[in-house]
Amino acid sequence: MITSSANPTVRQIRALRQRKERERTGQFFIEGVRLVGEAVQMGADVEVLVVAPDLLDSPFARELVCQQIAARTRIIEVSADVFTELSQKDGPQGLAAVARQRWVPLADIWLGPPPGWVALMEPADPGNLGTILRTADAVGVAGVILLGAATDPYDPAALRASMGAIFAVQLARASFAEFATWKYDRGAFLVGASDKAATDYQAITYPQPLVLLMGSERQGLSPAQQALCDLMVSLPMRGRSDSLNLAVATSVLLYEMLNQGRSAANFEKTTTGR
Repeated sequence: MITSSANPTVRQIRALRQRKERERTGQFFIEGVRLVGEAVQMGADVEVLVVAPDLLDSPFARELVCQQIAARTRIIEVSADVFTELSQKDGPQGLAAVARQRWVPLADIWLGPPPGWVALMEPADPGNLGTILRTADAVGVAGVILLGAATDPYDPAALRASMGAIFAVQLARASFAEFATWKYDRGAFLVGASDKAATDYQAITYPQPLVLLMGSERQGLSPAQQALCDLMVSLPMRGRSDSLNLAVATSVLLYEMLNQGRSAANFEKTTTGR
């Protein structure tokens, strides 16, 4: 058992709090019984399981450790003090992991089944990004494309907000120029959102699959980014607020697309008798 926070392995794991270290190694740190369980169940590339036996009081977590021992995953045991030093949670649960990041090359992405993909232009807040990943998984989006200087989806705040959805949704990253080329090559229908758009988000029928492009929290979509879109829509604002949180706005639009897809499927089922 490792009892010193100066241990080289512990120091390497602690360094994954920093984005530059996550990018250098291609690894990230997962903490908590639920997130580690989701990672294992969804087939994430778990390289190391970190266990503090004195803190591990969940039967599910103990069974998970036994399964990973049988799967020959590397296990390191640490003292409660060392685990608490690694932890960024109140009330650490004694289970964490180091896993390898997964990125899909943009060139390998095809739109696939409805509703399609979400593209985010330089999202800055990891909590917003994690929430969008969670919503994307809920509505059946294939994945999320991060454009430009986006926040890190493997940031601890993003991981927590995703509630494990990061292991179910594909991730890609690209520059806006690369994305524009990909859009034309694939013939993807691109829908953007802006408070200045003339078309209400519920006034049209969305062709699916498509790509939903959302701008940054502070600046939205630039004129050039809007020009790339085949359709621009707006969300009605009736009160004093002139904008919505990025994750909220993305969720509203995704659920409208989901509902339209369900309505179309129900209509087809009714008319065909299947």
